[in-house]
Amino acid sequence: MKRNVFTILIAAACLLVQAQQADYKSILNVNYYPESERVADKYINERCVLDLYLPEDVKRFPTVVWFHGGGLTGGNKTIPEELKEKGMAVVAVNYRLYPKIKAPVYIEDAAAAVAWVFNHIEEFGGDPDLIFISGHSAGGYLTSMVGLDQRWLKKHKIDANRIAGLIPFSGHTITHFTVRKERGIEGTQPIVDDLAPLYHVRKDAPPLLLITGDREMEMMGRYEENAYLWRMMKVVGHPDTRLYEMDGYGHNMLVPAYPLLIREVQRIVRLEH
Repeated sequence: MKRNVFTILIAAACLLVQAQQADYKSILNVNYYPESERVADKYINERCVLDLYLPEDVKRFPTVVWFHGGGLTGGNKTIPEELKEKGMAVVAVNYRLYPKIKAPVYIEDAAAAVAWVFNHIEEFGGDPDLIFISGHSAGGYLTSMVGLDQRWLKKHKIDANRIAGLIPFSGHTITHFTVRKERGIEGTQPIVDDLAPLYHVRKDAPPLLLITGDREMEMMGRYEENAYLWRMMKVVGHPDTRLYEMDGYGHNMLVPAYPLLIREVQRIVRLEH
C-alpha cells in the first residue's frame, strides 16, 4: 500500500516531541563471537563486531539491531542518525562478506549478533523482550532470514519468536542474488529455496513490517517480492504482517522509512505494556 510521504514526515515530527529524553553513549567494536572463534579465524576477529548506541539512566528500553546493506559483498556498520535520541538503543552490526565467505555464513553471523544482544542487552539497561531486528537491502534480507527461519537462532538457544518485531527495508524475500551468484545462477532468475525468507512463512512469526521503495523505482521487482511475502503470511494466518510502499522513492528509501520503524517500535512497546 502507498503512504503519503508528507503524512509520514508529520508523524515523525510528533515522534520527536514524544521521544524519551536521555543522554546517550556509544560503545564501539564489540566482538560478538567467543574469543576461541576469534583467535581461530582472523576474519571473524576483524569483521564480526558491533557498535552499541545506548540511552543512559533509562531502564527497560527497546533495542533495534540494524544490519547494513551492500549486497552481502560490501558495506559497514553505522548507527543511522535518524534513529538516534529516540529513547531506544541501536546496535549496528558488521558481518562477513562474499567472496571471502559464502552462504550461509553471513546469516550465521547475523544470528550470532542477535543472540549476543539477547544475552547482553539487559546488562546495559535494555529489555530483552523488546529487541527489534531491521536493516536495509542485504540487511533486510538478513533481518527476515534470522526472524523467519528459526534454525539460525536456535543454534544459540534463542527462540526467534522472542524477537519483538521484524522491520526489513527493501530486502529480498526470494533467495538473495549474491547466493544465486555463488551458485552460478543469473540475478534475473528467481529462486525460492531454504535460503529465501519466503520459504519460511509461518503463522507464529514475530510481527512483520515490510517496507520498500516505489514499485516503479525499486530494484528488480523488490516491491513485488515483498508483496508476495505479505500475501503468503496472510494466507498462513499470521496476524500482524503489514506492507508499506514509499511512493516516489527508489531502493534507497531509508529517510522516509525510518519514521515507520520508530512508530512500529513504539506501537509494540505500548502493546507490551
